Amino acid sequence: MTLEAPLKSPPRYQRRGLMLVLSSPSGAGKTSISRRVLELEPEVTMSVSVTTRPKRPAEVEGRDYYFVDEARFRAMVERGELLEHALVYGHHYGTPRAAVEAALAAGRDVLFDIDWQGAQQLREAAADDVVGVFILAPSLAALEQRLRSRAQDSEEVVRYRLARVAADVTHWAEYEYVLINHELEASVAAVRAILAAERLKRRRQPFLSEFVQQFRTGSGEG
Repeated sequence: MTLEAPLKSPPRYQRRGLMLVLSSPSGAGKTSISRRVLELEPEVTMSVSVTTRPKRPAEVEGRDYYFVDEARFRAMVERGELLEHALVYGHHYGTPRAAVEAALAAGRDVLFDIDWQGAQQLREAAADDVVGVFILAPSLAALEQRLRSRAQDSEEVVRYRLARVAADVTHWAEYEYVLINHELEASVAAVRAILAAERLKRRRQPFLSEFVQQFRTGSGEG
């Protein structure tokens, strides 16, 4: 399992990457949105979490998650190797620190498909790098239909997830952006618009002071 990436010196005029956090109650569509954004945005890479949850049949180790046991997960927490970690629906999830920090320094954006607990911890660890988008289903009925139609969980798990919705949605106000997911492609376009705007924020372009200086001194670079 490779969870670390080497840090390299950034090019002279390179922006800093950002952490794009998508959160929602289970079934609101954040995973579908995430996958489509990754297809369309070459500068975005997915944060691959570690989890103690059992692997589902269609999932691939290292692409969807890194699957670890409880002992390995606890050791990673104790060594400070995770940017955030949370207990969600009875299983532990966490974000490996080294790979994310390397990506941001290299000017790449990192997409997180995590819950509100993880989002809070990311803000505590690196508030200036985090852009949060909370995704809502058009209605409770639509959310229930999505949960049942994907046929990945037992009836007991579906009912448990539905019972958690009321608590999960109370965290919408903690996010910079809130998106009601009526239609997938429209929601994807909205997330891409958020990305475009956030990339241009002054704090994500650390080279600007040096770049602007050429216009003050007349030492333009062409």
